[in-house]
Amino acid sequence: MKATKIFTGFLLAVLCTMLFAENTFSQDKKIETIKIKTSAMCNQCKDRIEGGMAYEKGVKDVSLDVETKIVTVKYNTKSTTPEELRKKISKLGYDADDVPCDKVAYDKLPACCKKDAPKH
Repeated sequence: MKATKIFTGFLLAVLCTMLFAENTFSQDKKIETIKIKTSAMCNQCKDRIEGGMAYEKGVKDVSLDVETKIVTVKYNTKSTTPEELRKKISKLGYDADDVPCDKVAYDKLPACCKKDAPKH
């Protein structure tokens, strides 16, 4: 009888801990999606932006639509912010909404990826 009470108490403690831990962890991760207008021109830009953003802290998914020049980023709000995401795109050499491109990075882009390049 005493062993049953101890086991029941232990089981109850484990279940309570699991429920508390699940609620805590689920609140820590909040995934949001943001759409950012870029100055991307071609598929090289797409590869550069998607590849450059894929391993950034908090980024869960990134996809650039070359036709609309809009990059869609799914990110963890606990790890990064929309402002940081725009700065990261800027550091790759592209405008990101109202954040202008980093001049040094822009100068290193191939000619086809520059803003004044003809559409191709």
